[in-house]
Amino acid sequence: MTLDELLRRHAGHQAGGASDGVPSWTRGCFRRRAITFCTGETDSETLVLWLQTRGLTADLRLPARWLSVAGATPLAERPPEELGALADVLGRFEGGLAQTRWDGRAMHWTDWTSFQTHDRWPEPGLLARVGDCLIEQAPSGAYVEDWRLQPSAPGPLIGLRLVEQRNLTTGQIDHRGGGLVVCGDHAALVLGRPRPLDTSRQTRLDEFVRANLHDRAALRAVFAFEASVAKRPRAGDDFTVVASTNPTREGEALGALGEFTREGDETVKQRLQTAGGEIERRFTIDTLEAHFTASLATPATAAAEAWLAREARTLLAASRASDRG
Repeated sequence: MTLDELLRRHAGHQAGGASDGVPSWTRGCFRRRAITFCTGETDSETLVLWLQTRGLTADLRLPARWLSVAGATPLAERPPEELGALADVLGRFEGGLAQTRWDGRAMHWTDWTSFQTHDRWPEPGLLARVGDCLIEQAPSGAYVEDWRLQPSAPGPLIGLRLVEQRNLTTGQIDHRGGGLVVCGDHAALVLGRPRPLDTSRQTRLDEFVRANLHDRAALRAVFAFEASVAKRPRAGDDFTVVASTNPTREGEALGALGEFTREGDETVKQRLQTAGGEIERRFTIDTLEAHFTASLATPATAAAEAWLAREARTLLAASRASDRG
């Protein structure tokens, strides 16, 4: 069955029950406007996207120079001197998928399937939201992030955690970990490496790349990972990749909506035809909801609403819908 048929037949699944999911105001697709560190420095150039279901986070972080690494040649096949020059940029690529838990005030992330080989963000996030603005603060005071909810037509909320992707033609496992997340018009696909990199000598990815510039097998292992975010113009259209840890993927179809089958209460399988043969993905279910609306408004007290109504003529004179960027 298609993903839409899967939703029609099996929608309503909530991992752990509704009370165990993250708050509704944290669900959807967010784009970071800026991060400010305790040093007073601010980064508003890095492209950061966050997609959230009831129990899964998918994210993608790409440096301002990320488009400079795009091209027809896969990154693993680039000349050593070119990859050596790009190592610093590659060290700033981030993308992955994690389990999330809400404790009433903070969001916690665990069990990451990540492009990077060390944990850059070990702290939970203290979250608060007003309108389309979600503020995340590190409990230590190290940084604060300004996120903006991305507008979307009503659509599905889907969270499927990937167990493995197997090539049925060769019998090999291509990917372990990751998953598929859909929030209305936005989607993310994360495909983890089939096995962890040997980082016993180099714990950071940029160091690993520099140390293995002449080892094609090691480089292929580095790039046997994908975190892509996609968007569709309207319901029913294909999702098109807008950003990815694999820069050659931009502009392509996400390719994540093949034939699905439900197996038991917690498992979904998917089959797809690819250039390398037929593949099968096995997922566990986090969220399967057919109807999700990403509301840009948030509640306020009656006194606050009355105040804004009184002062709207002046306070809202220069306001407009956020550009979400």
